[in-house]
Amino acid sequence: MADIENDETTIKRICYCCISETYLASEIRSSGVEAECDYCGKSEPSIGIDVLAEWIEEAFSDYYTRTADQPKTWQERLMADSESYYNWDREGMPVNEAIQEAAGIDEEPAADVLEILEERHAPYPDKDNIGEESEFSSDSYYECGHPTFIGLHMEWHEFEQSLKTKARFFSRTAEKLLAQVFGGIDRLKTRAGRSLVVNAGPGAQLDHLYRSRVFQAEDLLKEALCRPDAHIGSPPPKMARAGRMNAQGISVFYGATKVNVAIAEVRPPVGSRVVAARFDITRELRLLDLTAANDVHEEGSIFDPSFKERLHRAEFLRSLGLRMARPVMPDDEGIDYLPTQAVADFLATANDPRLDGIIFPSAQVEKGCNVVLFHESARVAEETIPEGTEIKVSTGHDSEDGWEVDYSVTETVPLPEAPRPDDKDDGFLGTFLHFIRPLDDDRQETLRLLTTSVEVHHVTLVKVSTESHSVHRYQRENRPSGY
Repeated sequence: MADIENDETTIKRICYCCISETYLASEIRSSGVEAECDYCGKSEPSIGIDVLAEWIEEAFSDYYTRTADQPKTWQERLMADSESYYNWDREGMPVNEAIQEAAGIDEEPAADVLEILEERHAPYPDKDNIGEESEFSSDSYYECGHPTFIGLHMEWHEFEQSLKTKARFFSRTAEKLLAQVFGGIDRLKTRAGRSLVVNAGPGAQLDHLYRSRVFQAEDLLKEALCRPDAHIGSPPPKMARAGRMNAQGISVFYGATKVNVAIAEVRPPVGSRVVAARFDITRELRLLDLTAANDVHEEGSIFDPSFKERLHRAEFLRSLGLRMARPVMPDDEGIDYLPTQAVADFLATANDPRLDGIIFPSAQVEKGCNVVLFHESARVAEETIPEGTEIKVSTGHDSEDGWEVDYSVTETVPLPEAPRPDDKDDGFLGTFLHFIRPLDDDRQETLRLLTTSVEVHHVTLVKVSTESHSVHRYQRENRPSGY
């Protein structure tokens, strides 16, 4: 923005009282020179009208477009058609009115601003441009719009390519980009006032999640039903495979807000069985809601230099949810998951504010929502089972009509006084639990499985939604050149 000071006494001055645009008026009131205003006669903080013209010129270059002064070819054809009632009207508003509206000034100062800008943009007179309309011609029309943004999109593309082809670790450039995109994101809201960072946990709207796991072998299914907290919850580090939001060996909790979404996300084949369960969130969490990012809204003045940057960020965030949730083919997961893994690590460890997880659109279910809880917030509370408890699982029984599916889990708890030899082996269950629950895990418990919610889903049919595209085949003669 141009400097407020202006030493030329011949230039007209305008005071903040004659400008209703809030940002401009505030800037002039705080930094202007007290002098008599040429438009209202008051002695108030003011600036030269040429300075105001520079501010308006800069704002128009970013937010306004000069509309076409002639109809397009198809519009000319409609106008020439005797049976058409089409009349062409130039889009936008006259430039003087556009200046008045943008700066909140009356017609007289707007005319003075226009005179300065029209002279500044007047083309050098020659025979080729006689009669041509130029920027800020007095008869030009303008319409207001949003700037075209490519900066963050280009930087993000470079960030993705760098992770995939150059280095797996953060660079200063990558950290700066992520801080620019996500820093202070808890202050952003949608048009309806919905925050991009939401609370989850006791008393919040989101107080539980669903998670599922697919099984094709019955013995593994039975093991999971014995201890669903261990088998259906977040995996231990040694068993944590790389995913959309985590690198291999980093245990996180992938869940969904609805059970059908949780089942669809594991992509079970026909004939398999899926164990699904509800996990209650036991402490307060802060989650980035990318489903709200597509409606993020920024308000401000077109004369505020920071407003353009904030609009740029909002526009980029509107596309980020789709970027982070886009389907990835299994063969490409190792490479294409690197950017989203980096984002998750940054949000969990380096961002301001720190976040516990992300809500993002499901790639498998329309309007479905997934939730990933980062490592520090992914610990599932262990069920309390007395030592020596024997757990048996039944998947069904014979009946007059044949085999009847009936899942049940029976826990046989020893009497309190029953002795237990010191050298007695804990068996498979004890060994397994020590393997999956590291003794040095000092993370705070965040989730508790609701035992009564455990269900086994038999996959009998998988629906596929497609878009059909015809293949056109052509045949031509292979004639010699010049034939």
